[in-house]
Amino acid sequence: MVEDHPFEYKDFEGVIPEGNYGAGSVIIWDRGHYRHPSAGDREESERFLLEGLKKGDMKFVLAGEKLRGEFALVRTRKDEKSWLLLKKKDQHAAAQEVLTQNRSVLSRRTLEDVSETEEPHRPDKIGQIRIAEMMEGKDLLDAPVTPMPHNIRPMLATPASKPFDHPDWLFEMKWDGYRATAELRSDRVSLYSRNLISLNHRFPALVDSLRKFRFQALLDGEIVVVDDRGHPDFQLLQDYQKSGKGHLLYYVFDILHLQEHDVTQLPLVRRKEILKRILPSSQKVKLSNHINTEGILFFSTVEKEGLEGIIAKRAQSTYSIGRRTREWLKIKTRLTQKGVIAGFSAPRGGRRNFGALVLGAYKGDELTFIGHVGGGFNARTLTEIRAKLDPLIRDKSPFRVEPRTNTSVTWVEPELVCEVVFHGWTAEGMMRQPVFLRLREDKVAREVAREESL
Repeated sequence: MVEDHPFEYKDFEGVIPEGNYGAGSVIIWDRGHYRHPSAGDREESERFLLEGLKKGDMKFVLAGEKLRGEFALVRTRKDEKSWLLLKKKDQHAAAQEVLTQNRSVLSRRTLEDVSETEEPHRPDKIGQIRIAEMMEGKDLLDAPVTPMPHNIRPMLATPASKPFDHPDWLFEMKWDGYRATAELRSDRVSLYSRNLISLNHRFPALVDSLRKFRFQALLDGEIVVVDDRGHPDFQLLQDYQKSGKGHLLYYVFDILHLQEHDVTQLPLVRRKEILKRILPSSQKVKLSNHINTEGILFFSTVEKEGLEGIIAKRAQSTYSIGRRTREWLKIKTRLTQKGVIAGFSAPRGGRRNFGALVLGAYKGDELTFIGHVGGGFNARTLTEIRAKLDPLIRDKSPFRVEPRTNTSVTWVEPELVCEVVFHGWTAEGMMRQPVFLRLREDKVAREVAREESL
């Protein structure tokens, strides 16, 4: 909850000076009226709203120029400060992302327009001030001084089968994008994948945004492209270099190094607090928020929105570079598996290019057969995948023991990775009813293994 604001602020637009509450650019983003959905008059509405606020479940109706319809503020745990804002599926619920309507309802200015005309403190300057305060205080006293490492592999989460509530855990969105590490040094910025492949040339806009941050740090996050609803769209991400469609973002959820200090051994909650304090306002680089304790409710909300899942993290966990641990758990809204494409069958009927993909996963150093997938393709993906497979054709099966298939197979070098959704495993280790989702060109084939949930 925020402090009470004077009623005179209702028409204020401008810049609140640094050092004051709510510092930064301000616009009137929306205006209108609110009421309780069951109230008959203003007095009853106020009473119902206050009762709901105390209970941690406040329902209200907005009649604004942008926001309309019924909403609910739900407290995730009593006496905690974590709340979820939920939109009821009524006639005002729309697929379009309302945050794209970024102009003031009074002046038609954006936050950027205000900042340009009224000379607010620069975000990088604010970041420098916060870091200076941190260095002068006790925040980093127990973080050893070491050189910033280069080309690190990130900490990974272990698959889990269902969400849970726990006071010692926090929960984040599982972003559907490219995991990426950002090295911010005095002379350069390096953005690279979990497989140490440079992403600078693919996402120069993110590099430019990170270059404006006037501190040295090692950040862990996810590159995503969101659609007009604000939902991550992996296909938009894969096509972004060519199409430029969607909104490109880098969500930062962890920090490993800051101003010559190794912070990996600090508890996660402290690393999160450091991030919150130092990350400046940016159109492209965002802090990935979390909620405490209430994983089941959060997962339910994510599932209803059709999103990929959540990540559960032990609040006191340290950062284990390059390791998959049970301190972090990934909980998906649907069962998926990555597979190495080992071959393809001939097309049947009216289909072109191929019939099905033969998939494998590594068990140690051996590629093992996990099934084949023939559904989920369209004309575009059939053509694109076949074009990528043709240069990889080989004479022999890449499996040590060639699997039995219903039709003859054209074998390929096991280099391409795809992702499927399926309905569990058979006793023989085959996927049940797999359906193709997408190619995963950000994954390395030799790292693909069967995913086992806790």
